[in-house]
Amino acid sequence: MSVLDWRVALLLGLGLGGAAAWHWQANSYGAQLADQASAYGREREAAALSVIERQQTEQTRRRVVEARLQASDETHQKEMTNVQQAQARLRDRLATADLRLSVLLAAPTSGGGLPATTSSSGVVHGATRAQLDPAHAQRVVGIVGDGDQGLIALQACQAYVRAVAQ
Repeated sequence: MSVLDWRVALLLGLGLGGAAAWHWQANSYGAQLADQASAYGREREAAALSVIERQQTEQTRRRVVEARLQASDETHQKEMTNVQQAQARLRDRLATADLRLSVLLAAPTSGGGLPATTSSSGVVHGATRAQLDPAHAQRVVGIVGDGDQGLIALQACQAYVRAVAQ
């Protein structure tokens, strides 16, 4: 065998060995990239599931708060309607003279708190009272009604803030 054949065989062996090493290294690198891509995909999938769970939790929480606010609003509307109806009944009773408003007078009468004269409509012992004119009584009832509605609205606002703050 000549030196040339030996060199050709060595070059051929080195070429084939290099090609085989190159092919093996490419397969190894491809497998590493595939593993890395798979791990990244699993990580992204886990992150997406986490976001979906968080969104579902927030939606459930929001629905609970909305239901609570709806119930609070219905309660507020019932209270407001009841107060308005009571105020309307009171105004009607005042207008028909079925009911008279009276106020306590500051100065007690002589005779130990008993009125000087008795009336035929009833016997009331204690402080002297004066009846209000029906027009003034209507104004007083209106003012009190507005105050009641304001208090109910304030309670509704406070309930809303408590529900949202939780």
